[in-house]
Amino acid sequence: MKLHSPLPERKTRLEIIPLIDVMFFLLASFMMVSLTMTKQKTIKVDLPMASATQSDFKPDMINLAVNATGDVFYDKTAVTLPELDRKLSEHFGKDRTTPVYISADGNTRHADVMKVLDAAKRAGFTKVAFNVKPANAAKPNP
Repeated sequence: MKLHSPLPERKTRLEIIPLIDVMFFLLASFMMVSLTMTKQKTIKVDLPMASATQSDFKPDMINLAVNATGDVFYDKTAVTLPELDRKLSEHFGKDRTTPVYISADGNTRHADVMKVLDAAKRAGFTKVAFNVKPANAAKPNP
């Protein structure tokens, strides 16, 4: 037995206008989200300690250090800022891809660390990072 509806039979059709509206909404949403995804190129304030670090001293890298009084060291040798500029420029002329690691005492003034970072950038180095000691090594055992 077949029952008939009192309403006239219509063919189903796909409404494309709402589909286009949804697609434009998704496109605009993804565009707005991608504009807010920028890399933060800032320096962390708490430099002396990190929980996931490992020691990877290699001979093909430059180690710079700044102590609490602002003295600068180039591979364990005390240097002045003009000497540091000269040494970094000489090394950059030999190998442009050498990474530069900057270590600083926990009580070092931020301005002193920035002078060393600026010298490395002035010489042309692009791979510059800060050394930190692991969090478990920061606490001395009694």
